[in-house]
Amino acid sequence: MRTMVDLGRERSSHLQIIDSPTNVDCAREVRLRRTLRSLIECLIPYCCTYQSPPFDQNDTISVTSSSDQTGVLLVTGTFFGHRRGHVSFCLQDDTRPASPPLLLVELAVPTAALAREMEEGFLRIALRSKSNRRSSIFNVPVWSMYCNGRKVGFAVRREITENDVGFLRLMKSVSVGAGVIPVGGNGDGDGEMLYLRAKFERVTGSSDSESFHMVNTGGSYGQELSIFLLRS
Repeated sequence: MRTMVDLGRERSSHLQIIDSPTNVDCAREVRLRRTLRSLIECLIPYCCTYQSPPFDQNDTISVTSSSDQTGVLLVTGTFFGHRRGHVSFCLQDDTRPASPPLLLVELAVPTAALAREMEEGFLRIALRSKSNRRSSIFNVPVWSMYCNGRKVGFAVRREITENDVGFLRLMKSVSVGAGVIPVGGNGDGDGEMLYLRAKFERVTGSSDSESFHMVNTGGSYGQELSIFLLRS
């Protein structure tokens, strides 16, 4: 059982996670770094094609929560954004295929900046709010955003657009991975959509705290890439 960490009580600029020697799963580290590195490499222009699957115009977005055989609650998380734009993060609940995303926010950091954070191999994104506690935590309109303990600005909840619907429909065939999808533009890279898509373990601490921890390609759980929602 994973333990929630209240980042709201942290006062230092850097969050200390481990203060005692631990065993390192080298194979797991390699798999994770390969996944994150693939997103970093997308920032370097190169030819990358995406074969979109055929789909019916009446298809609905498969918006995500599923449980694996151990009873762990999983959701699908997707980081996506134009190379020179800001990153959006979407959480989808697989058990509600006809429902809108569980969460869709635009993050304060540009796509390139987030990729640099990921290059370190360890990323914790904390979204904190003091909004009305009577509504769902997923309905908070504005969050203060922290990356690895540093405040970087704000994250804003937004409604899903037709472009988002089309993009997420393309993503239905991608369970885990990172890459680039050409979506039009003027040929200088602005028309390329970068993405990182993975399964996340969902941990509910209370009505005011949720966390999501990326499941690496080997199927094990870790906190190398985690997103925290914290409301006070």
